[in-house]
Amino acid sequence: MRRGLLRRNRDFLRLWSAQTVSQFGSQVTSLALPLAAILVLDATTFEVAALGVVEFLPFVLFTLPAGVWVDRLRRRSILIVADWGRAAALASIPLAYVSGALTLGQLYVVGFVSGVLTVFFDVAYQSYLPSLVERGEIGEGNSKLETSRSAAQVAGPGAAGLLVGALSAPYAIALDAASFVGSALFMTAIKRVEELPPPVGSRRRMRAEIAEGLGYVFRHPLMRPMMLFVATSNFFTTLVFSILLVFAVRVLHLSAATIGLIFSLGSLGTLTAALTATRIAARFGIGRTFIGIAAAGGFAFVFIPLASGSFAFAFLVIALLVFGFCALVANIIGISLLQAITPDRLLGRMNASRRFVVWGVIPLAGLAGGALGSHLGLRETMWIGAVGASLAFLPLLFSPIRLVKETEDAEELVREINAEFVLN
Repeated sequence: MRRGLLRRNRDFLRLWSAQTVSQFGSQVTSLALPLAAILVLDATTFEVAALGVVEFLPFVLFTLPAGVWVDRLRRRSILIVADWGRAAALASIPLAYVSGALTLGQLYVVGFVSGVLTVFFDVAYQSYLPSLVERGEIGEGNSKLETSRSAAQVAGPGAAGLLVGALSAPYAIALDAASFVGSALFMTAIKRVEELPPPVGSRRRMRAEIAEGLGYVFRHPLMRPMMLFVATSNFFTTLVFSILLVFAVRVLHLSAATIGLIFSLGSLGTLTAALTATRIAARFGIGRTFIGIAAAGGFAFVFIPLASGSFAFAFLVIALLVFGFCALVANIIGISLLQAITPDRLLGRMNASRRFVVWGVIPLAGLAGGALGSHLGLRETMWIGAVGASLAFLPLLFSPIRLVKETEDAEELVREINAEFVLN
């Protein structure tokens, strides 16, 4: 399959456009929402960390049922409803701020509602791409979508820092609400009609479908170690990120504009990764690339607790730059591999089961970051997160993924492992 054919796929281009618009707004809010808590409502370290917990708690509560519904319903419809819902939830923040009624409780409610809708959107999104492109185009499709996300990560935080400094955090969030409206309109314009899966009935059947998805992921010889790596990495990196803004503002004494610039410069790594991930994997092989990138990305977090004084700006940029590059290369390679080797009828539940684990640890890490940051100290907590992130790649090092060079190798390896298991 020749590269570049996706430029003629109008439905993919509409999906790509929708993500480009919404990702930019999301990057603004990812910085503006906690800064609204810090600068407008004077939230404590634990309260800021708890805001991140509330946003990710839906991944624990709703991810598995979402996977079943994504496999039952048309995925485009789920994406559209999620976009409109998030637009409405976020729009309530600037409206409340204008009327003088904004509270920390509202930020928690909006974060939770947006999190629920994001659960359904994310599970449906990764399950929807294979229905719009050919199998050989999945890697290219993921690369293009991640390019947009990375470009938004470069521009979004810088824009957010400027908007927060010039206006206020709530007004910056209004931009995100508008972006989700634009995304919904692009999604609505997609013409390809999905085939509706055969109806399934009872509540017991839903439990059985959830169990089937979990069993598929936990028994899979490649998915299991990949999931363990991502879950471990997410826990310790979230431990750091949950208090990073507090650390930057109250220990390093950085302004909102400077923080936004740091995140924008750091995100250049993700943009580079989006443009080069598939070529790197083709050159070195999927398995070797995945393991090497995972190790380097975790070690980059050591620069964060080392940041101080005149070195603070440079060290934070280096950490975010290296981690962003490595995390995105791993994401593109890993997700493309999983999409290619998973049967279509299980795509929703595979994505949901993985996310239940790898995103489900995030609320726990956020609480741990807030608690440790409050009692041990911010820099000490950063060291705990950095050491844990540096060791997260070990499950991959001792797994069969090191033998995988291409997608076909993965499928053959799984067949051999399964056959050996049956014989024994």
